[in-house]
Amino acid sequence: MEKLIHSILAVFPTPNIEETAKYYNEVMGFRMVKYLDVKEPHICLYRDRVEIILTKANSEKIYTNRELYGYGEDSYFITDNQEALQNEFISKGAKIVRPLHITDYNNLEFVLEDIDGRWIAFGMKQK
Repeated sequence: MEKLIHSILAVFPTPNIEETAKYYNEVMGFRMVKYLDVKEPHICLYRDRVEIILTKANSEKIYTNRELYGYGEDSYFITDNQEALQNEFISKGAKIVRPLHITDYNNLEFVLEDIDGRWIAFGMKQK
């Protein structure tokens, strides 16, 4: 069967897109491209084959999945070398809320909390 869907990107509303972009650049190694003088201001963030778009939120508070629904991350990135990535993020000051571990659903993953309080998981299913 032909693959018709081949990627996804995350859209993160945020109270301060420049501050959030700076965090993703300095702590998580994303490259920034700013589109602040357009009808719908935003900043695109790129790392490897991942893209995140930051948009201006209508409020100063971001409501996470944990707050709205009781559990869950706000984004999950599939990664090959979780240990190296976790170590990189720690060395740059990231807040790791769940260190590298194997979950009860057999993923090797870790979870960090970004500057806006989102929990972002990095992992992959184990064989």
